[in-house]
Amino acid sequence: MKKPVIAIDGYSSTGKSSISKVIADKLGIIHLDTGALYRGITWYALENCSNEDGSINIDKLISQLNEIHLEFVNNEGELVLYLNNKNISKEIRTHEVSDNVSLIAKQKEVRAYLLQSQRSIADKGGVIMDGRDIGTVVLPNADFKFFLTASIEERTKRRYKELLDLGIEADENQVKENLIERDKTDSEREIAPLKQAEDAIVIDNTHLTKRETIEKMLSYILKI
Repeated sequence: MKKPVIAIDGYSSTGKSSISKVIADKLGIIHLDTGALYRGITWYALENCSNEDGSINIDKLISQLNEIHLEFVNNEGELVLYLNNKNISKEIRTHEVSDNVSLIAKQKEVRAYLLQSQRSIADKGGVIMDGRDIGTVVLPNADFKFFLTASIEERTKRRYKELLDLGIEADENQVKENLIERDKTDSEREIAPLKQAEDAIVIDNTHLTKRETIEKMLSYILKI
């Protein structure tokens, strides 16, 4: 029996990635954090395609896309992102990457570059992907689609704690402003905007723990 293909979309800091990892483990399927892929390309751009003023040279990045090799490596049960054989799992969570990832993610060439690899993984079944356009663009025929949301105040608290846990200095107000700006950019971009699929199951986890959110999602997946 083919294992399910599950799409999880939603706003930043709703727990999409960490929740997806747990569900993948419980169901014995692969978890692919598509947001990490876009962060990986953003980190590469900041390192290799910056203008003198520190901004990203988009044309230069696009011309170098074929030089970027991203892969997830299983490190003691956790998938770690490598870019050209370098572990960048911590680097992609910095403020600088967060401030620029929406710019990179709205480039149609970047999305096209990553789209086919994401779909080819899902073709085999047994995968859960999280991002912003998984149910609407990447995997429109997924067996299950979820859309996660939460209040901006709750998402700010979660993101702030995540940064501190990673040993990254953070200002809570700056974190909130970054989330608001990302919401706006991701929702208004022309190419594959953050959008709820018509057939997605919406879960507001403002007042739900991570465990409660997972149990609620599994109740839909396992009821058939």
